Amino acid sequence: MSAPARFKVPLFARVLAGVTVGAILGVAFGKDPIVLGAGNEQLGELGMLVIRLLKALAVPLVLFAILDTFLKTQISARSGLKLLAICAVNVSVAFTIGLLLMNVLRPGDASRADFQKLQTEGNVAPLKEVVGADALSPIKALQSYVPESMVDPFLKNAIIPVVLLTLLFGAALRKLKEEPAETRIDLQSIESLVHGALKALVLVLDWVVLTVPFAVLGLVAQVVGRAGLGVFSALAPFLGVVLLGMSLHAFVYYPLVAWVVGRRTPREFLGKGADAVLTGLSTNSSLATVPVTLHCLTDKLGVSQESARLAACVGTNLNNDGITLYEAMAALFVAQALGLDLTFGQQAVVVASSLMAGIGIAGIPEAGLVMLPLVLGAMGLPAPMVAVAIAFVVPVDWILARARSGVNVMSDMVVAILLDGPRKG
Repeated sequence: MSAPARFKVPLFARVLAGVTVGAILGVAFGKDPIVLGAGNEQLGELGMLVIRLLKALAVPLVLFAILDTFLKTQISARSGLKLLAICAVNVSVAFTIGLLLMNVLRPGDASRADFQKLQTEGNVAPLKEVVGADALSPIKALQSYVPESMVDPFLKNAIIPVVLLTLLFGAALRKLKEEPAETRIDLQSIESLVHGALKALVLVLDWVVLTVPFAVLGLVAQVVGRAGLGVFSALAPFLGVVLLGMSLHAFVYYPLVAWVVGRRTPREFLGKGADAVLTGLSTNSSLATVPVTLHCLTDKLGVSQESARLAACVGTNLNNDGITLYEAMAALFVAQALGLDLTFGQQAVVVASSLMAGIGIAGIPEAGLVMLPLVLGAMGLPAPMVAVAIAFVVPVDWILARARSGVNVMSDMVVAILLDGPRKG
């Protein structure tokens, strides 16, 4: 008689437990020590070590996953164009939801007095209009994507240059593999090396993912201990509308399109993808979540390895709906809090800047907040006003940052499902 299977607590349940315990510690102890002089701040620093390790492993995972896909399967121009089309439709829906909510509900109007108070305290002159609003330069963005050396993207954890280099080498290896037999080079040893490295990375990442709930506990304890739970009154309208926009996109649009096109019911899409979504929410990094995303797509949702890797590894920087939605909504909120009515053309500049910021994002925690000054600057705000705006929204950004990452992970999942097409059987 075989031994009974050991009961296994799902990852998302362990993550939620970590969030709960972390919030309790944050509220109970705040910035005070908990034991032996260590407190919530130190718990957060320990948690960040896990996130740093996940990020460090995620970039080589992307590299070997793309190379393995090129060596084993043919990525056609049709698949690439399909990826771009799906991402374009998804981000267009995100922008439509965000702009509609911001222009109808206008949460910035309710926060105008608080924003003006912060301006006065910072001795920042009021702004009557936005001037010189130019989108982020495409040429400058393109320059940042082309590395100066082969090792530079890996040292900086810059995912776009890594993907670009890997695509070039992957295409070259595929070309060599398809040469006529008389001139073909034996690539079996390279294939074995790439496949073995990929399997080893996945195994190591599986081990690291086991520690994620403890990292979440520490990070939540740190942010709640710093800011408490009473920082939301002035920013409640902003927080509520942005979360509403993300919720509509993530829990209405994504499940609907996955059901209609991919034949995955909303219950299946949300249930079997819960581990990835909650890992993204808790680690605040869609890049660090890539291993869990791939696992959910291939092992639980029945997506092919080719589509899963194309969406989560190759297309990960095109699938940042959460960041692009946040950047646009945050910029319009700041404009409303300043008492500025942006024209349709100026809002289009905000959309273009947010889109480029989303594509150029590095997949790191708080990356959306890092890119927000660029979007506000492209909107035409002077540097002192940008500083005031960032200081105004930062108390609740730790919540919105996790929501952004969760939406980005769901974006990777739905793109993979749409690339795969309707499930057979």
